[in-house]
Amino acid sequence: MTRSPILRLTAATTLIRLIFAATTGLGVDESYMVTAGRVLSLGYFDHPPASWWLSWGAAHLFGSEAPIVVRLPFILLFALSQLLMARITLRIAGDAAAFWAVCAFNLSPVFSITTGTWVLPDGPLDTALLGAALCLLHAVPLEPRRSWGWWSGAGICAGLALFSKYSAVLTIAGAFLFLVVSPPQRHWLRRPQPYVAGLLALAVFSPVPLWNALHGWASFAFQGDRAAGLRFQPLAPFATLGGEALFVLPWLWLPMMILFVRAFQHGAAWQARLLAWLAAPPIVLFALIAAWSSQKILFHWAAPGYLMLFPLLGVAIAQRRAQRWIRHTMVGTAILILVALTVIATQIQFDFLGNRLAAVMRKDPTAEGLDWTSIRTDLASRGLLPPGAVVAALNWRDAGKIGYALGPDVTMLCLNSDARQFRFADPPSRFAGQDVLVLALAPPDRARQIAAPWFPKTGQLPETAVRLDGRTLHTITVLRGETLMPVRR
Repeated sequence: MTRSPILRLTAATTLIRLIFAATTGLGVDESYMVTAGRVLSLGYFDHPPASWWLSWGAAHLFGSEAPIVVRLPFILLFALSQLLMARITLRIAGDAAAFWAVCAFNLSPVFSITTGTWVLPDGPLDTALLGAALCLLHAVPLEPRRSWGWWSGAGICAGLALFSKYSAVLTIAGAFLFLVVSPPQRHWLRRPQPYVAGLLALAVFSPVPLWNALHGWASFAFQGDRAAGLRFQPLAPFATLGGEALFVLPWLWLPMMILFVRAFQHGAAWQARLLAWLAAPPIVLFALIAAWSSQKILFHWAAPGYLMLFPLLGVAIAQRRAQRWIRHTMVGTAILILVALTVIATQIQFDFLGNRLAAVMRKDPTAEGLDWTSIRTDLASRGLLPPGAVVAALNWRDAGKIGYALGPDVTMLCLNSDARQFRFADPPSRFAGQDVLVLALAPPDRARQIAAPWFPKTGQLPETAVRLDGRTLHTITVLRGETLMPVRR
């Protein structure tokens, strides 16, 4: 088998992602990252800079914040991730295994849709982790004097992973544990190469602790609090693993976990053990944290662990590819994913489901996947968005969606003690004494109550709305806040 099928698969899936990116609006987290990330910085409150810089760079390169533009770097990175996945699998098996590993990678929603398309830190994180894993697979079996290039590459990729998301430290820890517990590879701990790789990783990551030191360790504290809690929830780890299975797809997750366990058994190839050790810390630790943390453990946090198991899954599928049910499962999953993407994009474009979603779901998800540009059109027609306009929302989620819809010419504030990156990008104290247009999804009385600490006086203006094809998805209260006061905490 030639490797052209992998290239064709990568090209085809990249085209599908480009179409999906162009036909759907930015989600809440994406809108927040693009809006709050308009002010370039060495560090950011939620995550390290990589994803923020990518969306900022794309917007400035093309002069547009259109969804397909700010998502383009992440789509291209996922194409690179597919090629890296193939190269990793080729280090342990043949072309057929590499092809099926890439196929399975594309069929897992948490990777193929969110990581592969959306403006999130997981895109650059996964690409960098795959690069580091590939470098390790090359470096470990080499003679020390011939391994410097691969160890250096592993260090740089590890640094880029840390520069994308803090959780990369778990995968890096897995590499160290592999060297500690594997007698044939333990000699590397007496060599300088792994430590030089570690220094290179720290050098790439260094702007992040510098920014934190200058900003009260805000980002480190925020992420550290996610593991805090005093509750004992013995069933929570199982719920976390179950949620992760849904995100990966249960019929992919179960064989991956079986292969994960087998990789630690006596007689397993060292390459499989390395991948399993890279996978172990994210999968195990987040499940354990769920047992005591009072914070919600999001299911996609452990995704870097499952990322490392796709090569093993590819090998298993290749060995059984003659079995009809294997092919039917893969084809059926591909059809399911394509139908889901088509339904989502069609709903965002044409609202063909109308109020039916609201009737069967607690919250209509259409508004989340739609760009709220209708409010910009309405407010501009009313003369409420003059040059230099300053607009505020009452929480970071609404500030992201509203700020993205209003565009980069409007300064977006978040009047909330939990303002996330808005607190650093455009702090309200910088605009003290100015009149501010306040937009809130809350009813007028509630909106005025929340805004009261920030203004001595607020006046109510006619409401605006998020609309799609004539249907109102959200009614937005509009207030004019007079003489913004310094931040109160």
